[in-house]
Amino acid sequence: MASAVKGELSAELRGFREVQRLSYECAEAVAAQLKPGVTEREAARMQREWLYARGVRDWFHRPFAWFGDRTAFVDFKIPLQFFPTNRRLEAGMPFILDMAPVYKGHTADIGYSGCLGLNPLHDKLLADLRDHRELILREVRERRTLREIYQDVDRLMVRQGYANRHRAYPFGVIAHKIDRVKERRWSPTVFGFGTQALKGLASDVVHGHRDGWSPLWSPYTFSDHPPQPGLWAVEPHLGFRGTGAKFEEILVVTDSRDPEQSAFWLDDDLPHVRRWNEGAV
Repeated sequence: MASAVKGELSAELRGFREVQRLSYECAEAVAAQLKPGVTEREAARMQREWLYARGVRDWFHRPFAWFGDRTAFVDFKIPLQFFPTNRRLEAGMPFILDMAPVYKGHTADIGYSGCLGLNPLHDKLLADLRDHRELILREVRERRTLREIYQDVDRLMVRQGYANRHRAYPFGVIAHKIDRVKERRWSPTVFGFGTQALKGLASDVVHGHRDGWSPLWSPYTFSDHPPQPGLWAVEPHLGFRGTGAKFEEILVVTDSRDPEQSAFWLDDDLPHVRRWNEGAV
C-alpha cells in the first residue's frame, strides 16, 4: 500500500473500489424493492441473488439484513442473533443491509442504512455519522492508536446522545482488515463466512500477534497500536432507543509521510457521502 495515491489509484485499489461500488449498487437496488411485509431473510436473499447474477461466487460474509429495533442490536447476546430472521418490514421502519462479497479476487464489506418512508430520528442518525467519518480519517492520519480512536468515537457518540452499537459485534470491533482472496468458482461458507476470507484473516491474526498488531480494530489492548498499512472495512454504528444506523466502507492506510496520502477513504462517491454533500439530511 506504500505506493497508493488518492486520485491515482493503482489497479489493485481500483479492483477493491469496483467491488465496493458493486456492493453499494446492490444495496440501493434491493432497498428500492423493499416494501411492507418483506422479511429480513427475503432481503438477504435478494442481495445474494443480485450479486450472484453479476458474477459473485464467494464471500467474506454472506448478506445480512436487520429491520426495526434489530438495526440497533437490541438485546443481542449471541452471534446467531445477527443472522436474518422472519422480522417483517413495516412503514417508517429503519433497515440495514450489510454484505461482503468477493469479486475478481477483491473483497468489500459494506453497510447501507435506510428507512421505509419518513423517519426523522433515522435521518438524524445518518446525518450525525458524518462527524464519525471525519474523526476517524483525521485521527488515523495523526497515527493515533486504534484503541485511542475507538475511544474517541465512543466519546463523540456520547456527546451526540447515542449508544455505541458496534460494540455488540464479536470482539466489539469497529473495523477489520480485508485483503485479496484467491479466486475460486465456488467457496464454502462456515456460519455465513467464506472459508477463503477467514483463512486470510486468521493468517493476519497470527502474523499480527507475532509483530505486535491486530487486524481487528477493537476497544481492547490488542488494538493498542497505530493503524497497520492496508485496507480496513470501517463501520461506526449508532443506536438510539431501538433505532440504529451505520455506514461501512474501505479506509486505505499507507506508510506515506504525506498526511493526505497516509490514509484516505477509497471512494467518496458512495450513497451516504452523496446524501451529506447534497444536504439531504
